[in-house]
Amino acid sequence: MKKRLPTDFNTRQYMEPVDFELFYYSDVALASVAPHHHDYYELYFFLEGDVNYHIEDSMYRLTYGDCLLIPPGTSHYPIFLSHQKPYRRFVFWFRKDYYQKLHAADPDLTYCFDQAATHRIYRFRADTFASQAIQGKLLDLLEEIRGNRPFKRQTAELMAISFLLHINRLVYDTIHQQSAACENLLYLNICDYINRHLREDLSLDSLAAFFYVSKFHISHIFKENMGISLHQYILKKRLHASKNAILSGQPIGLVYHQYGFKDYTSFFRAFKKEYGASPKEYRTQHLSLVSSREDTT
Repeated sequence: MKKRLPTDFNTRQYMEPVDFELFYYSDVALASVAPHHHDYYELYFFLEGDVNYHIEDSMYRLTYGDCLLIPPGTSHYPIFLSHQKPYRRFVFWFRKDYYQKLHAADPDLTYCFDQAATHRIYRFRADTFASQAIQGKLLDLLEEIRGNRPFKRQTAELMAISFLLHINRLVYDTIHQQSAACENLLYLNICDYINRHLREDLSLDSLAAFFYVSKFHISHIFKENMGISLHQYILKKRLHASKNAILSGQPIGLVYHQYGFKDYTSFFRAFKKEYGASPKEYRTQHLSLVSSREDTT
């Protein structure tokens, strides 16, 4: 630390008449802290310690870089597992009317707290580089608040808003990376399901019911990943399976029905469009090619 920035643990659960307060704590042996809540917003950034943190019905084992977003009225408290390490963290409080002021100016300014309140996901984890950036911004802000430079109040407010936007971006990226991973997993599972059930009903309705997602969502992620519609993908897979079955000697009249084609006419048209020949012509050409290769060996 550049200066004597740590403060003794503040037991008050109310804010001074300011828009925000920032504390840096480094304690060696704290007594137990009872479950509590307050009427302001709290952003808690964990640095070091051996702590489980309870927020409502969730419990988090804290590691360096954990950021907790605690809306007003939300019960929370730490459980100290040992006192072998100092308990170090930043605690940033925002008055409710200051939050409302920011939200009225631009809802994006309060994005992180709104996500926590709406989805009851109170922790996000930053990687090492992001955690160091958060720590640096909080130290700079704390030094500004504690200092006596001209325009301190205005500068501190700009720094606080800039910090909030930084957290908002990290939370947004975390949420959407998780969403992208979930969508990719859904896409892969659908592909696997289609490949294993080519002979069964693969309508959009049946897939939506099986995977418990909307038809629109399935259509969207499939187009996004494959570049073709779900219907086109299934058709290509069924035609490929039909082609292999025909070349293995299975009767054409049975193959098309096995792989989900309602009638031979629609199968014939789709097969010829895909392979440039009718099913019978394709098999004849393939047998002729195999025969000519055998004659030359």
